[in-house]
Amino acid sequence: MPARKKQAPEAGTPLATGRKKTASAKAKKDETALPAKKSRAAATGDGARKHDLVIVESPTKAKTINKYLGPNFKVLATVGHVRDLPRRRRKGEVIAGINIEDGWIPTYVVEDRKENARGGKQRRSPKEILAELKREAAKADRIFLATDPDREGEAIAWHIEDELKLDDERTFRVTFLEISRSAVLKALANPGKIDMDRVHAQEARRILDRVVGYPLSNLLNRKVARQLSAGRVQSVALRLVVDREREIEAFKSEEYWKITALLAPQGTVAQTEFKPFNIVPAKPRGAALKTDPEEKEKAPERKLPEGSFLAELAEWAGKKFESATQENTATIAATLDQAAYQVTKVEQKDKEEKAPPPFTTSTLQQQGSLRLHFTSDRTMRAAQKLYEGVDLGSEGSVALITYMRTDSTRVSDEALTAVRSHIDATYGATYLPPKPNYFKSGKSAQEAHEAIRPIDLTYTPDRVARLGLHGDQLRLYTLIYQRFVASQMAPAIFAVTNIEVTATAVVTGSPDPVTGLFKTQGKVLKFDGYRKVLAPGKSEDATLPAIREQQALDRLELTASQHFTQPPPRFNEASLIKALEKEGIGRPSTYSSIIYKITSDERRYIEVKDRRFFATETGKRVTDLLVEHFPNIMDVKFTSHFEEELDQIETREMQYNKVLDEFWGPFSEALRLAEEKMPVTHGIETGEKCPQCGRNLVRNYSKKLGREFVGCPGYRDKENPCRYIKPGEGEEARPQPEETDIKCPVCGKPMLKRMGKLGPFLGCSGWPDCKTLMNFDAEGKPVLAAKPTEHTCEKCGKPMVIREGKRGPFLACTGFPKCKNTMDVDKDGNPIKPVDLGIKCEKCGKPMGIKKGFGGRPFLGCTGYPACRSTMKITEELQEKLKDHMPAAAPKKAMPAIQVSETCPECGAAMKLRPGKGGNYFLGCSKYPKCRGTREATPELLEQVAAATAPAS
Repeated sequence: MPARKKQAPEAGTPLATGRKKTASAKAKKDETALPAKKSRAAATGDGARKHDLVIVESPTKAKTINKYLGPNFKVLATVGHVRDLPRRRRKGEVIAGINIEDGWIPTYVVEDRKENARGGKQRRSPKEILAELKREAAKADRIFLATDPDREGEAIAWHIEDELKLDDERTFRVTFLEISRSAVLKALANPGKIDMDRVHAQEARRILDRVVGYPLSNLLNRKVARQLSAGRVQSVALRLVVDREREIEAFKSEEYWKITALLAPQGTVAQTEFKPFNIVPAKPRGAALKTDPEEKEKAPERKLPEGSFLAELAEWAGKKFESATQENTATIAATLDQAAYQVTKVEQKDKEEKAPPPFTTSTLQQQGSLRLHFTSDRTMRAAQKLYEGVDLGSEGSVALITYMRTDSTRVSDEALTAVRSHIDATYGATYLPPKPNYFKSGKSAQEAHEAIRPIDLTYTPDRVARLGLHGDQLRLYTLIYQRFVASQMAPAIFAVTNIEVTATAVVTGSPDPVTGLFKTQGKVLKFDGYRKVLAPGKSEDATLPAIREQQALDRLELTASQHFTQPPPRFNEASLIKALEKEGIGRPSTYSSIIYKITSDERRYIEVKDRRFFATETGKRVTDLLVEHFPNIMDVKFTSHFEEELDQIETREMQYNKVLDEFWGPFSEALRLAEEKMPVTHGIETGEKCPQCGRNLVRNYSKKLGREFVGCPGYRDKENPCRYIKPGEGEEARPQPEETDIKCPVCGKPMLKRMGKLGPFLGCSGWPDCKTLMNFDAEGKPVLAAKPTEHTCEKCGKPMVIREGKRGPFLACTGFPKCKNTMDVDKDGNPIKPVDLGIKCEKCGKPMGIKKGFGGRPFLGCTGYPACRSTMKITEELQEKLKDHMPAAAPKKAMPAIQVSETCPECGAAMKLRPGKGGNYFLGCSKYPKCRGTREATPELLEQVAAATAPAS
């Protein structure tokens, strides 16, 4: 590892290794033993310090830990990272913030309020937070860096120590995999030092991501379109989706046929149930599988006659049955229609289904997607809160789960003992296996040391729900709790019966009969085992009547059905995460950010429809260019190889510089060639003149449209803008703004009629000086989209206007977007002044006020919004306390009495008509919330709703 250069404080401080701290220090008890506070204070000459300082990342985490520590401790939060690589290059730098020539030396900067990477002002900048930490560290006896127990947490701890120049003798690193009293106190009693090998591993990963991401993103912005981005891992993930899309587009569907017999023991089903041989063609959607492979063919659900069963033809005339035409299938089916059926083989055996392992980060995200329909980002945000601590009413802030970024399925001995006792006491000895269940972790399991599990099993889902946990956190905690308990339960046992039926038919003109072999399987749950706690997503049981070998059967029905082969399914979040993990692309802790980047509306690489990923033309275009010019970067195996090498830096199997040098050489050469050879696809003049202003038209690429277009470059001219776009082939010209006789109510200029996404609207011809907009009401009359008021903004002094939002009318500052101040209004449009509830914000100390959520449910929000976005749920205790200030409940929408015949696609139960957003309706399962299946309301049903809700004439 190269020596680091000292930098001026305002320029940031690079990684200094003057005092190298390694994991070996943790093993030496004498080095970590803490001398008495009095003797240390005397030795330093600072006088007696009164408390110890614990530094964590999250204010919520700080609040939870503070419960377990007495007055001799003070817990503060960094609110994430305190410093990072700069976003702009300095003179002589090839990559911003990295000195490659002198041995990959990074320069770190502490961002102030104006340099917030997300564009807005923070409540407190990292610079202000560090200043507070420095003041408190000077007063503290000992400083414990208690950031997360992974490599990123180790790096944050080092950044704090290095930036604040903390005294090595008073500074210690502590980690805990769960935020419980015993874990926190044990960690503080056995502190160690920062593991610099882990810091180097994280730093190398961060540098490599910067080395790839910045140059590729800048290249795409110059050559293709603005606001595009690329990255070492995200671009490979995008390629997986694009390659799958291309497989689907190139797939050629092939026809095949099945023959199915409905059978029953001879004489057990009435003859009136018998039906003649029939042919069932595929539904029309089956022929469109090339364009919509998610529309899978599903056999219509039917109730079979009691004592009967279905079997499928597997062999015909001694060979595997395969038929691609209706004619051939009909000939065979006609012969089987006259055949005699007899059971020739019955095989019965018990099959065990073992319990699944407890959750890792990857499997939690997958199951969160499949069972809860959460995005990976939504899953991880809920899990983060469960780990850091949630408010459980009278019990205060309680951390419910262990650390949620882990590759390991290991469970501590204490947790195993607790869960086995819980299973025995709750479900009985039959559900408890003789020995604990152990599971194998993946080869890269090194981010943490335990699986994701509940900390305390006495906090059952029912109990925490009574204490106030709700929404996403309750649903995810229930899933984690059930999965962990199920993982240590006995296997489920199925009675599996395999039956072979021989159909013997005499063919005219043939001396020997011809035979067909039908097969079927019945699977019946004998013992539910772990399924007692973790039920499957759908029923899998299929019962068979009592059957013995050589028993004659009646053929009740014989069906020949047409089918078509299907292309591979499109990725969803769960399957993409599974593919990333299998290929070794990224790490589980990064899957959420990877998927967010490639699916975000800002980039438009992927569209999400019905929770499936569809690659856009922009995504395909970017992928093709990167594959052409950077084949190594876009190669799955190459990316996986470097992931392993980055991990090996932590274990000293690979050298920091060697890994980065190995990558940079070929990449920098590919980057140089791409600068020369990658074509520019925007801003190229076409030789045509703009019909509106006479400028030369240029060819651009629209990320929004996902295609090239020809338009006027005058859209950037602020004084004389021109937004002409030439219609594409087969497109109609865009309607031009029409001047109306309606005057602007603000400046008096004529209003122009324009066409927007939601239909026509009026905009002032004085734009951009006057930004007045008007909509058309139901009767076609113009109404102000924003109504002027006499009120002024208390933050910036500009006029306030009344706007209509999802929650109803509200006052908004006309200084938007610079000023985002809003206020609730009463029925007369006057601002509602916040009532002092006596509750202060945990983050900034400002008063909390009662706000309304999208569903009308009230919650507590900081009055410092948007600078501070802290919120609190209103528990039953608070609801009683604040009953005089609670808003009136919104009247429920009356549901029209309409009969619904559709069934739930998830469980088959009846569907109910339910109200949706914007006055729309949809169909939801009648078993909600146990089942959350939904369907779109049919046009016929919506017509009935419209008729039922129409006002009486």
